[in-house]
Amino acid sequence: MTRRFASTLAIAILTLSSLLSVGQNASNMAIYKTVRFLQYVTADYVDSIDVDNMVEEVIKKTLQNLDPHSVYITRDDVRAMNEPLEGNFEGIGVEFNILNDTLMVVNPVPGGPSERVGIFAGDRIIFIDDENVAGIGLKNSDVFKLLRGDKGTQVTVRVMRKGISDLIEFNITRDRIPIHSLDAAYMIDSRIGYIKLNRFALTTEDEFLEAIAKLKKERMQDLILDLRGNGGGYLNASVALADQFLDKDKLIVYTEGRSAPRTDFVSTINGEFKKGRLVILIDEGSASASEIVSGAVQDWDRGIIIGRRSFGKGLVQNQLPLPDGSMIRLTVARYHTPTGRVIQKPYSTANLDNYYNDLNARYSKGELFSADSISIPDSLKYSTLSKGKTVYGGGGIMPDIFIPFDTTFYTDYYGKLIRMGIINQFVHTFVDKNRAQLNKSYSNFRKFDQNFQITSEIMEELVTFAENSKLPSDADGLETSGDEIRKQLKALIAQSLFSTNHYFQIVNQNNMALQQAIEVLNNWDSYKHLVKE
Repeated sequence: MTRRFASTLAIAILTLSSLLSVGQNASNMAIYKTVRFLQYVTADYVDSIDVDNMVEEVIKKTLQNLDPHSVYITRDDVRAMNEPLEGNFEGIGVEFNILNDTLMVVNPVPGGPSERVGIFAGDRIIFIDDENVAGIGLKNSDVFKLLRGDKGTQVTVRVMRKGISDLIEFNITRDRIPIHSLDAAYMIDSRIGYIKLNRFALTTEDEFLEAIAKLKKERMQDLILDLRGNGGGYLNASVALADQFLDKDKLIVYTEGRSAPRTDFVSTINGEFKKGRLVILIDEGSASASEIVSGAVQDWDRGIIIGRRSFGKGLVQNQLPLPDGSMIRLTVARYHTPTGRVIQKPYSTANLDNYYNDLNARYSKGELFSADSISIPDSLKYSTLSKGKTVYGGGGIMPDIFIPFDTTFYTDYYGKLIRMGIINQFVHTFVDKNRAQLNKSYSNFRKFDQNFQITSEIMEELVTFAENSKLPSDADGLETSGDEIRKQLKALIAQSLFSTNHYFQIVNQNNMALQQAIEVLNNWDSYKHLVKE
């Protein structure tokens, strides 16, 4: 047997022994049959066979028939998949955009290797290690291959900078670059702090603690935790976050599966926000770890949940490595909130399309616009553990206060501006053209927020830019969506000049869910029946 074939058989054996959920004798027979099948096909089939590809297809098909979240991950995809959850990658540390077929630095990562050698926002990278990368149809994947690499290795880039006739050469030593799971942390007013998380990663607890310490120095008393659009991540990261809010010895979540005995995760004495008033924002994009946190807070009547019903992912996956560097992400248990609720929404492996199209179905049924459109049987009602308030299982976390999906500003024109990337591209061009004047006029965010306006001239520039990008002008669409477009433009310019934190300080202005959260915290006596005092 060849080494390659032996490796393939090992993968098949390991995969099947992990997946089969029948008795030991039947499992052994299934494995033996699979090995014999592969031997027969490889040895005797009339044409040559790509055994590796065949086994991959068998693994994929098997996992697809189990549940929606058990998946096979190729060796090439493993690293890219893990980077956001591990919280870092290794490279030169720049945010970039490919504008007019040229690689432009949007921002160097603060403290990263590119900033340390003097790379500026707006620099165009023309050569990477003597290889021309301008005007060649460069793609994002090409940039990753050229600029990422092991920590300590070097790469030489030559950049074009406005006002300087010759290319400037930089020798950059690659380093570990953080991927932040915390998008924003700032004071909304003199008392209310705001934190937004985009995922639950290895670094999430540390990032949250740093943000809480900063906000406490600014005299924060109440907190709005924004988990909208947060698709989850590591279970332990969600437990660590929930621990920040709950008193000692409170059950946060428990997991249980056929081969995984019940495991309880309980709060500790540690925690940086166990007493202040708490509001959590969720929506249909909040899933998994986000639902663990919001479910635990709701079940213990610790805070008020505002928004729309969350996604409904209550399955726990383990990542199991295979000999060739690929892996399977296998569902091994379900998680339950402290009241015993199963948050996983129903699914049928015979028709997974319905599962994947669930959000479209919610939209069509009106659930995103009215809480009355949600029908939940009495069998899925539970009582919270302190006040006995009714909560619901069977598919996501139901908020205490419902916020409808806002479509008042949406037009087809606005949708195309977003989908075609025109707004982002326009902002990159606008900031690049006006960076010196913007930096001179707005030395800090406060000045920018108070004084910078999206003028009619800027809007006309956008319309012209869109027309040059093959999107015809639409006066009615511009009128209806104008305020939202202006807000997005100002927020993206703030992000380019300052940080992502400042983007959210702009884009959150007049947001319905956030305004409701502020209303709740400012009028707590009217809402305290929803929580334990």
